[in-house]
Amino acid sequence: MTDTDLDVLIVGAGLSGIGAAVHLQRNCPRERWAIVEGRDAIGGTWDLFRYPGVRSDSDMYTLGYRFKPWTAAKAIADGPSILSYINETATEHEITSRIRFGQKVTTADWDSGLARWTVTTTAKDGTATRLKARFLFMCSGYYNYTEGYRPTWPGETEFVGQIVHPQFWPEALDYSGKRVVVIGSGATAVTLVPAMAKQAAHVTMLQRTPTWIGAGPSSDAIANLLRAVLPSQVAYDLTRWKNITFSQWFYKQTRANPAKVRSALLGRLAKLLPADYDIATHFTPSYNPWDQRLCLVPDGDLFAAITAGTASITTDTIERFEASGIRLASGKLLEADIIVTATGLKLQSFGGMAVTVDGEVRRTADTLAYKGMMFSGIPNLAQSFGYINASWTLRSDLIADYVCRLLNHMRKTGVDIATPTPAPDVTPARLAMDLQSGYVQRGADAQPRAGNRAPWLVTADYKYDRRELLEGPVTDEMLFARAHEAAPILQAAE
Repeated sequence: MTDTDLDVLIVGAGLSGIGAAVHLQRNCPRERWAIVEGRDAIGGTWDLFRYPGVRSDSDMYTLGYRFKPWTAAKAIADGPSILSYINETATEHEITSRIRFGQKVTTADWDSGLARWTVTTTAKDGTATRLKARFLFMCSGYYNYTEGYRPTWPGETEFVGQIVHPQFWPEALDYSGKRVVVIGSGATAVTLVPAMAKQAAHVTMLQRTPTWIGAGPSSDAIANLLRAVLPSQVAYDLTRWKNITFSQWFYKQTRANPAKVRSALLGRLAKLLPADYDIATHFTPSYNPWDQRLCLVPDGDLFAAITAGTASITTDTIERFEASGIRLASGKLLEADIIVTATGLKLQSFGGMAVTVDGEVRRTADTLAYKGMMFSGIPNLAQSFGYINASWTLRSDLIADYVCRLLNHMRKTGVDIATPTPAPDVTPARLAMDLQSGYVQRGADAQPRAGNRAPWLVTADYKYDRRELLEGPVTDEMLFARAHEAAPILQAAE
């Protein structure tokens, strides 16, 4: 078998991909694997986003890997710290030498006769390379790295200042003493506004509608105390379970007692904003918490900037751009030197890769999600997809564990092909973890459907997924088969 004929090919060298590689090394030492990465560096999202203040919106005790303790004092970490953590992991486990950088996966074609994926990657110069692998592990995230969601407005060409999208932040952008308008109300906007307000003359967050926002400390006092008196891994494990338990409890409260959660969030905001602030207009959405993603403001920095007068929020719609700023539907002109379009992401499946099975095109939207990680009718392929309502890595760790269990079962039983195949009584249903957020709704055609029962459920429940993926069977409604051409290779490897 040549170095282009692999047991497992991991696509993506971000948080999920590096974690998946460590799981493979630990749990499947006989598997030959490599990583292909379309960019020239490790880190994925955390290498791509370079806008001011970029940070996690969940704590690092749950966003971090289960096997590598987060030891920094701050639980809500900035982007460079997270990138350093991912690189450290890759170095400690000697992952970097097995990454093929600058290779964007464009197609993946499955041949049942050979029980192999043929994966085509393309370099920046257009050179194509083909790799073969028994199993494909997609760790490429869920949004388009090359194109963000960017609506257009009348009069943009009249604006004499600079228009910037956070996904493609200019390294040399100088906003010191400038008037800045940030269009958006999501996690990126609430991060950018207080960060830019430290140097800008003034920053206005222009939102069409409010978003639910919660405030909390950037450091975890209990975690820091535990780390001072306990071994690092023990302290990390305890903190991790504490935070998992709380976040799952809080999410369930938003489903069971939304009015109570609304009241608690608004009461907290009232204490952080000036007494006469119009919370009803600027911070009270029409939907319930976690119908759309809830944003986190560490240490209340956004509210501090508003109180200090260096930042403000305007809730209105855009009529047009003008030379000196944005004309609103109310008639007001928001003057600006720089406009930041924090308008969201563009979702895509499989990193934009086209997939065929025995010559037939497969789309995730036409499939059912198997345990939230594989797809009906698509053999030997898993996708790492984390939580939307909790830290991404909680689920990506579980998925990597399950993939290792599946690979070990296939090797032990001598089968070559594993295809999730629903029983006749399984009926399609909406994904239970779908949100009403704009980026989710815009990317609905890239999402699979869930089923009406296990193993076709896709949940937002970590404890359920932990049981299902770590302890549940790997054989339920999975069709296994052998391929004649691949059998000698498997026998020789035994």
